[in-house]
Amino acid sequence: MFGRRDPRPKLSLALQGGGAHGAFTWGVLDALLEADCFRFDGLSGTSAGAMNAVAVAHGLATGGAQAARDTLDAFWQRVGSTLPPEMVQPRPAADDLTVPPGLQVALQFTRWFSPYQLNPLDYNPLRTIIEELFDFERIRSASKVKVFVAATHANSGRLRLFDHRSLSADALLASACLPSLQQAVTIEGEDYWDGGFAANPAVFPLIRFCRTPDILLVLLAPMTHGETPKSAEGIRQRILNLGFNSAFLREMRLFALLRDMAAESSPWHGRLERRLLGTRFHLIEAEEFLAELDASSRALAHAPFLLWLRDAGRARTQAWLARHRDQVGRTSSVDIRAMFFE
Repeated sequence: MFGRRDPRPKLSLALQGGGAHGAFTWGVLDALLEADCFRFDGLSGTSAGAMNAVAVAHGLATGGAQAARDTLDAFWQRVGSTLPPEMVQPRPAADDLTVPPGLQVALQFTRWFSPYQLNPLDYNPLRTIIEELFDFERIRSASKVKVFVAATHANSGRLRLFDHRSLSADALLASACLPSLQQAVTIEGEDYWDGGFAANPAVFPLIRFCRTPDILLVLLAPMTHGETPKSAEGIRQRILNLGFNSAFLREMRLFALLRDMAAESSPWHGRLERRLLGTRFHLIEAEEFLAELDASSRALAHAPFLLWLRDAGRARTQAWLARHRDQVGRTSSVDIRAMFFE
């Protein structure tokens, strides 16, 4: 007897990184998994986006949508308890989004000393969390979802893309390795830093290696900023923000340009032109929630803050589902040319 065809449309997701701000994406994924109206085809993530992608892949490979939700919850709950108490005193309430003075002081030290000086033993609490929560062997052998994790080669700036067949704890840690906070992660004799320098996130593997033409972008970095900063600290933060978003913006602008070129070509489109023109984009962004936050809040791995972000992500996704879920599988719900090219 033939099995019944799953009527849910397939959807691939591109998940941006952003440290603790990735808890917003936790809420997005939790709401999507709860609604259970899509099948995930591919997950491409960088840094915190990679953590979220692997948590979902692990859960789906071991127990389905509810297991994926449980894995996400377990991961972020563990992350929310990693900061020493003295760094988050006084403890901020969920609606207090200021960075505690203790954490601000600790971050100041990273401007004067490298992680090789401050943390010579290379202690990283994330390693313990991901090694205990994620079954990489199960993901490599049983995942029906394609996973792509971006890291940056520290000595060339080239993108290194790990897929679900080459995933490991080291690959995931490399994707989230901020060079001012952690020592470079060495894989096969090469050093890697945070994937955000090369792709935040990489979208092309979802077009090249996944079958569904529907791609949902989950963006944490603001597309526009406020007034031009005048202070030294404001300028430094703006440079960091622009640098981490530049590779993604270039990739999306190039894709928009290639679509224009494909549309202007001969009516006898080849496989590449059909793929370019047939890709449908969707968008959930956190700009209104995160644009006014201090950049240092990306290091605020504190449970009330993470839960506030999760709830914001859930609310935004539920509103998106109410407006756009029926467009998945049929038409784009966002104009990427207007967003990235003009």
